[in-house]
Amino acid sequence: MIASFKGFGGIRLAAEVTGDEHDPAILLVHGIGESRAIWRDVAEGLVQSGRRVVNVDLRGHGNSDGPDGARFDLAAYAEDLRAILAQMGSRPVVVASTLGGWIASTALAVDAANLAAGLVLIDMPAGDAAEAASQIAARRQQGQQPDGPPFDPRLIDAIVADQVFEALKIAAPALHLPTMIMRGGLAWAIRATDPTAFETALPHAELAEVDDADLLVVTDRTEALLALLLDFLERKQPRSATEFRAGSDARTLRDAMGCFATGVTIVTAIGPGEMPVGLTANSFTSVSLDPPLLLVCIANSAGTAPILRNADHFGVNVLQTGQQPASNRFAGKGEDRFAATAWGPGETGAPLLDGSLVSFECKRHAVHEGGDHFLLVGEVVRAQFEPRRDPLLYFRGKYRRLHFA
Repeated sequence: MIASFKGFGGIRLAAEVTGDEHDPAILLVHGIGESRAIWRDVAEGLVQSGRRVVNVDLRGHGNSDGPDGARFDLAAYAEDLRAILAQMGSRPVVVASTLGGWIASTALAVDAANLAAGLVLIDMPAGDAAEAASQIAARRQQGQQPDGPPFDPRLIDAIVADQVFEALKIAAPALHLPTMIMRGGLAWAIRATDPTAFETALPHAELAEVDDADLLVVTDRTEALLALLLDFLERKQPRSATEFRAGSDARTLRDAMGCFATGVTIVTAIGPGEMPVGLTANSFTSVSLDPPLLLVCIANSAGTAPILRNADHFGVNVLQTGQQPASNRFAGKGEDRFAATAWGPGETGAPLLDGSLVSFECKRHAVHEGGDHFLLVGEVVRAQFEPRRDPLLYFRGKYRRLHFA
């Protein structure tokens, strides 16, 4: 199926989508001066192995737009890729080849784990950009990449090598997602001044080397590439569902529960000596409108649990995107949480955090035991809210933000 995405500045980006829509997604990113045709055999192998493949043409390549005056710098390509990821229905593993690895690494330097499930960088140049470009151009001119479009030097000229490597230096430690570096025996990769500097800065990377690969791995050793790639995918993005059964590791159940996206709240009360106390909680729900009841789950092990369990009144502050630092602060220990947080007493005396999406003031209605937590049910006596703000979300152990397609 031929599809199109809207890229940076509204440019149209062509893509071929193959495979079952319910299978885990893979986004293939070719290098500059190539097209999605270079991935043809890899895409077919991935689909046969139960993956849904989105194979995209970069701007100015293949069937994607590249009108006169369009930008061809690294930032524009990176924003195109971020736009594609935002328009996909699920987080794919991004597989990028050669100079496309620069694009993928730069694009995922911000919110990597929110945009992608993993990153595979194949034969990504680690040394001199001009050398890398000339080697790729020479191989294509020699007929070693027959599926590639004519090599346009202007695309390379628009990407300044020094700026690229500065961007990669910044990007590497921010790529907090499963990553694999795959490479063969490319001469320009071997001659790189420090080919491991980028790799060693990656938080979660593994290296795979393809034996006897003197050309580009994608075209020269496709079967070897697929074997390594599928092994990585089965370990990091398995097709079979993870299962929890009674008696299993509690972390597995926690991961299962984490698949339910929630908002984030800070529950507050006044403790001994009129000192405010509070903690971060995402187990929160509305219970009833008549009477107006809500519920939060509090861990029995929490330091403020005894105070919240016995408080006559308490507050529930639903957080907005700008309050992530407050969420972290109230989830930690050993810090004066309220000293660094703007707040004021509500009408019941419960501490309310300034700038929250919603702040509920409640009087204790009931307390129920629930294993290693207790359920604190409150009757809402007052609520103040600012609906124009966006909520801070939590999903699969990470903060998230709304995306409106």
